[in-house]
Parts: sequence; structure tokens; C-alpha cells
Amino acid sequence: QIAVIGENMNIRRFKQVEEQNGFVSSYIHAEGKIGVLVDVETDVVNDEIKEMAKNIAMQITAMKPVYTNDSEVDEEYKAHELEIIKSPKMAGKPEKVINGAIMGRLNKQLKEICLLDQVYVKAEDGKQSVAAYVAQVAKANNAKVSVKGFVRFETGEGMEKKNEDFAAEVAAQMAAAK
Repeated sequence: QIAVIGENMNIRRFKQVEEQNGFVSSYIHAEGKIGVLVDVETDVVNDEIKEMAKNIAMQITAMKPVYTNDSEVDEEYKAHELEIIKSPKMAGKPEKVINGAIMGRLNKQLKEICLLDQVYVKAEDGKQSVAAYVAQVAKANNAKVSVKGFVRFETGEGMEKKNEDFAAEVAAQMAAAK
């Protein structure tokens, strides 16, 4: 590609995903701007289970989960979020009430960032979790199915824009010229 377009390119990130007891499903969205791999462990591989994996990949594309499930979330992250959630409005209330409210908010946030806890976007009732959807498909196919992990890459993701202060740069040059 470097020779074709005449621009230097580097691979900034990659992830290899292998599954011995199932398969890896892939999904490309927006003409290659978003790519998703889903690691599915299963004892049955058929069209319905492959379709389920594709639907999970589309879920990941749309909802941008950070973790597969809440057991992957490190305690440092949870502690940091608890500090943010603690509110001065709760001062004076009983400790049990404060802790209940804080844990409720943390659990709500974890449901948004953990794939299997998210509400499945294609759920007919609008309430079914991704984990419940996977279990439903597994039961319908008399299979054991689990989503072990995923990888989501988006073009430009993680690239930091260089923040330039033109006025400061000119002033520095003027000072250096003196």
C-alpha cells in the first residue's frame, strides 16, 4: 500500500484472536472504519450460532463496550468511579442509604461498559441483556455457548491531536530572535 498511495504507513495496533473450541466471528462496519472480532466458545457451530455471533459483533460496533463482563473490570477502575460518584448532596444521610445509592450507580455504569450486561440492541422487549440473548440461542440449539472476549478497532481511535498554541509559538520565536 505504501508504494500504491505514496504515503508512509505504520501498524499501530493489532490483536490476534484464536479459539480452539469454537470460532472467531468478524464484522466490518462503515466501509472498514470499524472492525470487530468476537471470540465464541461453543460445542455446536451452525448458521444460527454464527448469526448470533454476528449480532454480538454489531452490538459491540454500536455500543462500544469496554469489557466482556464485570469480572474483567479492575478494582482500581471501580474505586476511581466510586470517588467520582460520591456526591456532597448525600451528606447527612445514613451510611446504608449512601452505600446503596453509590453501588446502584456503579452497577448501572458497569451495565453500560460490560458487553454481556448491556441491553441487547435487537431485543424485542427492549430489556433482554446480551447474556440472556446468548443463553436463548444456546438453548434453542442445544449448545453450550459463551462469549469469551472481543476486539474492537476504529479508524483514528487512540490518536492524539497535537494541541498547538500558535501565539505562544510566535512569541517564543520572537524571544529567541532577540
